[in-house]
Formats: sequence, structure tokens, C-alpha cells
Amino acid sequence: MTVPADAQQPAAEPVKTAKAVAQTNTLVSKLWNYCNVLRDNGMSTIEYVEQLSYLLFLKMVDEIENDPWDGQDMSAIVPAEYNWQTLVTKRGPELEKHYRAVLENLGRRPDTTIGTIFDEAQNRITKPALLEKLVVDLIGREDWTVTGTDLKGDAYEGLLAKGASDTKTGAGQYFTPRPLIDAMVDVMQPGPNDTITDPACGTGGFLIAAHAYIRDHHMKAMSLDERKAYDSGRKIWGNELVTGTARLAAMNMLLHGIGKSDGPSLITVGDALADKPSGKHATLVLANPPFGRKSAITVIGQDGEAEKQDTEYDRDDFTATTTNKQLNFLQHIMSLTAVGGRAAVVLPDNVLFEGGAGEKIRRKLLDEFDLHTILRLPTGIFYAGGVKANVLFFEKKPPRADGKPHTTETWVYDFRTGQHFTLKQRPLTRAHLDDFVTAYRPGEPRSSRVESEDENGPFKRFTYEELIARDKVNLDITWMKDPALDDADSGLPPEVIAEEIVRDLQSALNEFTAIARSLGGDVDVPEAEVE
Repeated sequence: MTVPADAQQPAAEPVKTAKAVAQTNTLVSKLWNYCNVLRDNGMSTIEYVEQLSYLLFLKMVDEIENDPWDGQDMSAIVPAEYNWQTLVTKRGPELEKHYRAVLENLGRRPDTTIGTIFDEAQNRITKPALLEKLVVDLIGREDWTVTGTDLKGDAYEGLLAKGASDTKTGAGQYFTPRPLIDAMVDVMQPGPNDTITDPACGTGGFLIAAHAYIRDHHMKAMSLDERKAYDSGRKIWGNELVTGTARLAAMNMLLHGIGKSDGPSLITVGDALADKPSGKHATLVLANPPFGRKSAITVIGQDGEAEKQDTEYDRDDFTATTTNKQLNFLQHIMSLTAVGGRAAVVLPDNVLFEGGAGEKIRRKLLDEFDLHTILRLPTGIFYAGGVKANVLFFEKKPPRADGKPHTTETWVYDFRTGQHFTLKQRPLTRAHLDDFVTAYRPGEPRSSRVESEDENGPFKRFTYEELIARDKVNLDITWMKDPALDDADSGLPPEVIAEEIVRDLQSALNEFTAIARSLGGDVDVPEAEVE
């Protein structure tokens, strides 16, 4: 596509120095090597990161308290009888027993960051010798307070990324590819006046990226109170259903300089869909709700057997009642977004074409919101197999007196057709999304956008009238042809072609499974593990 030479470009992102990248990689490698030892003893990657979170938190509190230049009394956060020094002075079974007591005590801090990190914490390192090695040889030898915030945060996030690749634990469902997060944040351009949330925050990637964008682009011009509002987390918060994942998010944010250990928890643990937003709306919502079509709760019967029951949410702010989890999250985000606010949400293809409740919700989205952009995502970028997803960008508008729809046109960027990614051979990078960011024209009026000159180009505009006239208001729009399908010599490596075939089959299986379930069938198909 052609872009005028005077088009405003997004502000350049700060470039990490080679030294900073090398330091991060070294620290990640050091932490990961010990993870391998624990994995050999039956511990998953995510369980290791959890244990690392507990010990790293205790070590940092100890270093702050014993800083010779600016020591602080941290006993209100970690009582003296449960601090780091009580761990390093013990050995063997005595250490393991005391460690369990530490975890139990520090979990009794409801509604605080430390309470979120240690809530329901358990010692998974069952061999005292391994625990001693982790305390003394790994955590104990590093000076974590002099390690820069970016380095600590990047290293921790690097471990989370490695944990997401542990397909057997399903950890990947909580992890959105960082290049996609960065591109979404770049076009949304968070600012000093924004309140930012993620109702399905996983390990906190969107919240951290939004905070980093504000810090890098606006911090110098912000007042001290404005800076404190973001660094303390008063203007950034998230929700996570799973306690273990919430603790990773809380620790991840803390390591990135967001929030305070003894301050209010920035992560609420619970079902975000259970209740409508009560007075706390956000001007910017960034989210990638968990994959999987049905909302369900686990019920223990009289025979002691656990079974899942489909959940429908009876909320008066919902347009349609459905058990489809993604449709419910979309409705929740529509309610959660403040009037005048905006949202960017990753959602699977079924949200764009499903009839019934899906059609009702899409009509409301087009009429009462401005659905201005859809980014069609390629396969092979998520850890969950066979996922076909999109990013929906929309704004919430006040009701119009004339009753006309708020959406006048929707721009669709097809980043799927002709794109071939795998998690290992050809992973997604931020540079792959540069053309989309340029086409989006962040910070400019959308009237300055231009369609691709080539009819088979990726950026195309559709009017409201064209969209509403489509069968069931189907927004799953395709027009491009994949040149690789017509060119046997396309140059794609055999392993990439093979992986794409597996993913396409898995995606088709997922769709057939959904159809069977909608017809009343009891189908449970495990996701394929594609590496």
C-alpha cells in the first residue's frame, strides 16, 4: 500500500542496548538452568516460576532492609520470624519445614500485592537438598535490588515465556505473544489520562506493556502525582480467574516497577464475568480472553465426582445470554469500557460469524460502538493449537440523538493470508507487524487511512451498510489469495508446511467439536501438541 511521505509515524520505541539484552539473557539462562534440575524431579516450569517468585520476593525485601545507604524497616511486610535470613540459616528438613510456615504466614494478607503473590502458596520443592541449593546457590548469590527494574522484569518475563511453551501444563493459554501485545499498545497509544485494565490478564503482559509505553513516551512531561498514579498502580488493574496465574501477574508487575508489595493488590482474583462493572470503568481495555468456547464451573456431586456444568451469566447489561465464553467476554468488555474509551481485544474467529447470540452482539457492537478496525491474525503464533483469532479495535460512544449507528466503516487488515509462522522455525516478531501499525495511522484521524492499491492487498475498508447486509452480520471477511497455494516452489520449508497442516487440521477439529456440542453432543477433544 502507498503511504504519503508526510504521514505521521508512531513514536520510536526505545531500543535496548546489546549489553542489556545480554544481561537479561544471562540471567534467564541462569534461572532456567536450575529449572531444568527441578523439572527432572517432576516439577513443571510454571510451578518452578511460582517457587522462584516466593523466594525472589523474600530476597528483595531482605536487600531493601539491609541496604547500608538507605535501609528500611520491612517488618510490616515480612515479619522478622519469616524473612529471608531465617531461610538461609537453616538446612535440610528444618529449612523445608520453615519454608512451608513462611508461605502459610505470608498468604494471610488479603487485598494486598503480597497477599496475591502468596495466596494458597505451597512448597513444591519436596527435596530439602534442592530447596537449599535454590536458596543458597541461586537466589542467594544474586544482588537483586541493584539489578535494574527492566532487567529483573525482562528476565522474569523471559521465564514466563519459556513456561508458556510447556504444552503439557496448558500454561500457554495465559500468554499472549509479546510482539502482538506491543503492536496493539503502539496503535492504542496509552496516555497519562488513561485508566487501563485487562479483565483476563494472565501474567500481566498487556498491563506491563501499557505502563512501559506511558513511561517511555510521556513520563518526562507528567507531574509527580501523575507518575505516582501509574507507578503505584492506581490507574492500572487487572483480573485473573486462576490464583496461581494471578500470583505470577502480581510478581511480574512488581518486578516491572508497578504497584507496591504492601499496597493494594492490582490483580483481582475471581470470575470477571460473574458481575457487571460496579462504578469502575476503564478508558482503555486491552485483553486476550482465554481460548475455549464454553464457560463452565466445576461441581462436586454427592458421589465425590467432579463434573463441569455450562455457565450462562444472567446480567442485565448483556445483550444475549450464551455459554460461549468469548462472546461473554466481549459483552463484558463492552460494559467495562468507559464512554469515550477504547478497547483492543483478541478474539477467535467464531465471535465474528457465530449466529444467534453472536449476531445480536455484533449488531450492538456496530450500532452502539465504533468498530473501526479488525486485524486478522495468522495461525502459528499462539501456544494453543489450531487457533484462528483476530483483534477487534472499537470505541464506546454516547447514544446518538438521531439513532444512527456509530460505526460508519470498518477497516480490515488481513495479516493471516500468505503469512506462515511457527513457534520455533519462524516465530512472530514485532517487525512483522510494522506495516499494520503504519496502515492503522495511530494518532491520526482515520480519514487519513488508505486502502491497499493492490486488490489482493491486506488493508480494505467496508461500510456499515456492507457489513450489516452480510448474512448474520458475518464479520469473518476474506478476499486475499495465498500465493503459496498456487506456487509449489513458494520456498516454505517442509517443516513449516507440515506444522501448518497439523494446525489446520486441529482448527477444523475444534470447529467440528463446537458444532457437535451445539447439537447436544458430549465431546471432549484434547488440543494437539504442536512444537
